[in-house]
Amino acid sequence: MSTAAASIREGIIATGIDPTSWAYAEDYTGEDEVVTGARASAEDSGISAIGPGAASALSMLAAAVGAKAVVEIGTGTGVSGLALLRGMRTDGTLTTVDIDAENQRLARKTFLDAGVPSNRFRLIAGSALDVVTRLTDGHYDLVFCDADKREYTAYLHEALRLLRPGGLVAFDNALWEGRVADPSHRDPDTNAIRDLIRAIRENDDLVSALLPAGDGLLTAVKRP
Repeated sequence: MSTAAASIREGIIATGIDPTSWAYAEDYTGEDEVVTGARASAEDSGISAIGPGAASALSMLAAAVGAKAVVEIGTGTGVSGLALLRGMRTDGTLTTVDIDAENQRLARKTFLDAGVPSNRFRLIAGSALDVVTRLTDGHYDLVFCDADKREYTAYLHEALRLLRPGGLVAFDNALWEGRVADPSHRDPDTNAIRDLIRAIRENDDLVSALLPAGDGLLTAVKRP
């Protein structure tokens, strides 16, 4: 790294983004009562829902790729799924997978309360890697993953098979509450996220960015 580049990098690190500005960005789009209700259900169920900033980024990314067919791994109570649905084409369908059927019952309520027609989402209860292996190659515009961190690299492998050229994959919790950037953290979940980041960064077929929204949203586009 050149002296000038090092100086710029140090300046960025020193300046950073202050907590007030970060909170302002997180709350930029706001959230309605349906989403806040889904967040409350997630908290009651011990589920960590995607942050508001990352949720709004998902809506924007779904709109940017004109998503009609989307796969979500990790339904939760529907916070991220609703964000995806609100960014997708109005004739689009979300296929969302979760190992816990109760989560999906809550997500269904979230979608219906938001006025989403039932034919626009498909909820499948089961192990993610058992389910997604049965989905059609090259059929999907976007794959979003927010489930078992230790399976993240396996999800990436499946996502690359499922995505059409120009499709997008995104992973939540890519910063993992500051642990990923801190080398002192070597737990299996943190290491698995680091492995994922490395795999995406080193894949020449992907154009990627790690967005500091929510708890980190790792995104990558499959080159046409």
